Amino acid sequence: MRAISMMLGASIIAVATQAAAQDIKFKPIVEARLRYETVEQDGPAPITKTNDANASTVRLRAGGELSSGPFAFLAETEGTLAIGKKYNSGVNGKTTLPIIADPDNVELNRIQVQYRTKPLVVTVGRQRINLDDQRFVGSVGWRQNEQTFDAARIEIMAVKNLKIDVTYAIAANTIWGIDGGKFGAANRPTRIEGDNVFATAAYTTKIGTLTAFAYLVDQDEPVVALQRNSSQTYGLRFAGSKAFSKTVKLSYMASYANQSDASNNPVNYTADYGAAELALDVGKVKLTGGYELLGSDATVTGIAGGYAFQTPFATLHKFNGWADKFLATPATGIQDYYAGITYTLPKVGKMGPLAASVSFHRYDSDRNSIHYGDEYNAQLSLKLDKRMTLLLKYADYQRQGIASFAGDADTKKFWAQLEYAL
Repeated sequence: MRAISMMLGASIIAVATQAAAQDIKFKPIVEARLRYETVEQDGPAPITKTNDANASTVRLRAGGELSSGPFAFLAETEGTLAIGKKYNSGVNGKTTLPIIADPDNVELNRIQVQYRTKPLVVTVGRQRINLDDQRFVGSVGWRQNEQTFDAARIEIMAVKNLKIDVTYAIAANTIWGIDGGKFGAANRPTRIEGDNVFATAAYTTKIGTLTAFAYLVDQDEPVVALQRNSSQTYGLRFAGSKAFSKTVKLSYMASYANQSDASNNPVNYTADYGAAELALDVGKVKLTGGYELLGSDATVTGIAGGYAFQTPFATLHKFNGWADKFLATPATGIQDYYAGITYTLPKVGKMGPLAASVSFHRYDSDRNSIHYGDEYNAQLSLKLDKRMTLLLKYADYQRQGIASFAGDADTKKFWAQLEYAL
């Protein structure tokens, strides 16, 4: 932390020096999000059908960015307030209710200094980091309190079609906010310290972008559940698209990675990751189908059922369904077969576009031939004007057979959300 603080201080001095010679520009940050969320869940005990959860929360962000020449300084505060509190925030001790992971919070969300030119961008401080599709590193933007990193990041674009992106992060500031770790929630702390390295090298061709990545996660915490997330992951990802006409486009993605234990992880394991997706846009309609595997290692000792591929810094809500049943990969791994359709209407006057989507997921284990369950997702999004967006969203997870992992239960979720961004 001391090294990053020194770098941040030096960068602020550099900004001030640069500003003395050039004009200063100011860009305000004002965001507001009002959300109602309800959860109906059948167990596990002590949760019962009569103990459904509902939360009305509001999230405000305010701040700004000062820039002068290639230098910029950004500071942003964030606050979340629960108007209705019949829910388990994960850190408020209301364990007889289902979790809605939006606790009350007030924090300094981001404070960073950046040097940016066409071939080089350097960012130091508390920052938002979203890499590729956020499967391994993301800001968890769906939750009211987002995830940020105390880090130094270098992005190099000096060679045509090649981008090198390397981050050294000493801590992740979690979605659990200022009450993290309270009421026995030791595995949900406010901040997770460690020595994390996120590195990608992306080369762009006419048919797509090939990315090699290495994610070295070190969760230097006394809680065993967090230590088990320490890992080293190496892989490749290829994504691109082909336009056949102005209204027809095919998009494609494939990825593979291998993960094993690292640092203070008490579990000795290795597991594979694989994903493939095709999407076809035809006019206002988009069809999507895909498969994702988070593999499991049955050879580990001391853990019943084995241990599976984990992505603790991901924007997990984007993957394996919106009911959030697989935020931690079950011990026997997961195979997610999914398909969806989206219909988009163009802008009419100040309103639009209007997008409606429906998708289906089938969840099977990687080992032991378990059919966990099926899930249906639906969403309606409408841009009301230049700054406001209305969102309605629904998820329905239906368990098959006996409960196969912690939290495996029939679950229905509904969201109504209004968002403003300056």
